[in-house]
Amino acid sequence: MAITKSAARVNATDKMETFVWKGTDKRGVVMKGEQTGKSLNLVKAELRKQGINPTDVKVKRKSMFGNKGGKPIKPLDIAIFSRMWATMMKSGVPIVQALEIIGSGQKNPRMAAMVNQVRDDISGGNSLYDSLSKHPVQFNELYRNLVRAGESAGVLETVLETIASYQENIEAIKGKIKKALFYPAMIIVVAILVSAVLLIFVVPQFEEVFKGFGAELPAFTKLIVAASKFLVAWWWLMLLVAVGAIVGFIFAYKRSVPLQHAIDRISLRIPIIGKILNDSAVARFARTLAVTFAAGVPLVEALDSVAGATGNSVYTQAVLRIRDDVAVGYNVNTAMKQTNLFPHMVVQMTAIGEEAGALDTMLFKVAEFYEQEVNNAVDALASLIEPFVMVIIGVLVGSMVIGMYLPIFKLASVVG
Repeated sequence: MAITKSAARVNATDKMETFVWKGTDKRGVVMKGEQTGKSLNLVKAELRKQGINPTDVKVKRKSMFGNKGGKPIKPLDIAIFSRMWATMMKSGVPIVQALEIIGSGQKNPRMAAMVNQVRDDISGGNSLYDSLSKHPVQFNELYRNLVRAGESAGVLETVLETIASYQENIEAIKGKIKKALFYPAMIIVVAILVSAVLLIFVVPQFEEVFKGFGAELPAFTKLIVAASKFLVAWWWLMLLVAVGAIVGFIFAYKRSVPLQHAIDRISLRIPIIGKILNDSAVARFARTLAVTFAAGVPLVEALDSVAGATGNSVYTQAVLRIRDDVAVGYNVNTAMKQTNLFPHMVVQMTAIGEEAGALDTMLFKVAEFYEQEVNNAVDALASLIEPFVMVIIGVLVGSMVIGMYLPIFKLASVVG
């Protein structure tokens, strides 16, 4: 019997729909909006309770793509959602009502659908952890564990605010790194495209002019002409190979753990960029562990959640090793030292934090320090990359221009 009632309750919540309505208030002013409900009559009754006389109520049309309509949900969207949720709960708004307000204010259909589903699951009797677990992409294990710890400790609104700040800091670091790498990558791509256009359209015209004068072309010019002929004849094959190589690499990288580990390990050793990636991983490790530990998550469980938040498989394996060592009785700083991966300062500050009983405070300080290091390194990288990129463009485009003008000297002697 209990199972039947539970199923009926779930089915009832599943039938919740969104209605769009028009009506007039007591002053005769026309109003319109959206309201969720199980049926049209119930929505009308709810509107009348609010002092609105409904004149037109109908089910809101769904996107032709269903819940897939709208933009993808980004981590920053979840951070904003968490902060709004925390603010409402601090103001005394109940969880379900807060989620209903947030969901109705979303412009992105995907985000609105997700928030509304979480609200319906909670109002249907599911725990907050289980409701969020139905959306593992948006709410990862770390997020869910923090929410569960905050809920059990009665400080959910504080934890949500901490999560929002954490995600904003992490996204800021990722944005800095992407910005530093995006600019030179785009400049190099543009330089390659300009070179390809010169080889396909400009060089053949020069070649026809040179043939008309009957001059012997210099070796360097012959090399450029040969490259031009090859590109004109086989551009489609080169494009196909390039696209195939990129797609194949992405496919293999996503499905091969050894390849991911090898690429991540190599990337950590690249000059300048490697330091940024190392500092970024350390900052994310420190801040994530500090947030989870401060929220009351047990240390071993916290380390399990932290492993996937470092953003690098090398550090992920190192954190999992730390977790196993801590589980059998080692101190965190001792376990960190055994990995030979974390800087000496980080290990020592962790040791001081453990001895003083303020591990989370020390880890927050470590995170702030290395986040600042990442910011400084990214700014320095941007200033170093600009002249390097200009050299690459000069070599690619300038060499072809020089190659095309070298025959002019021979043409002058032939005409004379």
